[in-house]
Amino acid sequence: MELRRMVFVVIVVLAMLPRLFGQVGVNETRPHFARYTVRDLGTLGGTFSFAGGINDRGDVEGFSTLPGDTVNHAFLWRDGMMRDLGTLGGPNSWASYRPSNAGQVAGWTESSTPDPTDFCGVGDPLACPAFVWQKGVMTPLQLLGGTSGEANGLNNRGQIAGAAETSDSDPTCEFPHRQVRPVIWKDGKIQTVLPYLPGDVRADANAINDRGEAAGWSGTCEAHGHAVLWRHGVVTDLGSFGGVGSTVATDINNRTQVVGWSDLPGDDVSHAFLWENGTMNDLGTLPGDFISFGDGINGKGQIVGDSCVGQDFADCRPFLLEDGVKVDLNALIPSDSPLYLIDATGVINSRGQIAGLAIQVRTGEIHAFLATPCDDDNHEEHCWYDPVGPTVAGGTLRPEFHLTENARTLLRRAMNRRARKP
Repeated sequence: MELRRMVFVVIVVLAMLPRLFGQVGVNETRPHFARYTVRDLGTLGGTFSFAGGINDRGDVEGFSTLPGDTVNHAFLWRDGMMRDLGTLGGPNSWASYRPSNAGQVAGWTESSTPDPTDFCGVGDPLACPAFVWQKGVMTPLQLLGGTSGEANGLNNRGQIAGAAETSDSDPTCEFPHRQVRPVIWKDGKIQTVLPYLPGDVRADANAINDRGEAAGWSGTCEAHGHAVLWRHGVVTDLGSFGGVGSTVATDINNRTQVVGWSDLPGDDVSHAFLWENGTMNDLGTLPGDFISFGDGINGKGQIVGDSCVGQDFADCRPFLLEDGVKVDLNALIPSDSPLYLIDATGVINSRGQIAGLAIQVRTGEIHAFLATPCDDDNHEEHCWYDPVGPTVAGGTLRPEFHLTENARTLLRRAMNRRARKP
């Protein structure tokens, strides 16, 4: 009798071991994650390109340096070709969020009009109007009395989320700047001027879903104060993780799920968040990292972001989160890839395709990438393989590469310009 009881206890304990000790490990290595092929999208002739967003057709928008790396132009990558979208008369243009499925691209560009406020932040005393590009034509968007604006995400109803300058000065800025209001454009005109949170004087709408709900931040000139949601004309503070510096919402899907990042107490470290049904959830980091950012979310609830060891963006790696489990995207691409992925800036579409930034291991250049999940329509040679590295969640071992100072400068400038850090 005693022997039978002991055998029963042993069986029960063995059955419970995964829950007691190995639940995280079992979840991290379960094989439900798709494998990915990864493609280098190239540049417009320089050594740097930045993927800002991807639509459901797999079109990628972003910006790239031209030969010499002194000028950026917005691009649209489609069917293997990167198209230069040009400017509105000035040297630089940028596109940094999500294009529409109809192929519209939104962004901001320097014009030839003098303006000492340097809204674009590259040191040029030029106006920087918001634009929409479609079928080869770049068109400036209506502003609120100022000379500059920022067009960010598009939805599939032709609405564009962003911000437009007024003619009033911003009293919270150390240097002369005009106030900036969050807006929604439609057909080139301002459809809605969105409200600030009480006490704020500056805000930006970063993304908009097909229901017309927008997400972004509201604060002052010197800091992004609060992640916010605009819904039915009402602004909602999404909360924070306890920091007083910065909380920013970066993307929203049609289920009103919002992702972004928030400072923790002390404001030295930020974590990615998922906000839904009134609650902000901390998404944490990949093993061994301390900082994370939430970049994008699709309609299935798949989330992409970045997990970093420190403040250097070159020390980051993109993660994919689904069903509550995070994975280093480098662990899901071919082990012999010439690219090491560092950022998922280009977010994720309904097919699970992810766009972002990668380092060419051989050259040290930073290029935009497109990662496509393996499925019945994807039969490339490297589509099916066993991942290398300690675990799926831990990712692959970081390869040896050397970033030039120019590459680091371009990366830092691009990330700051996209408002990833205030």
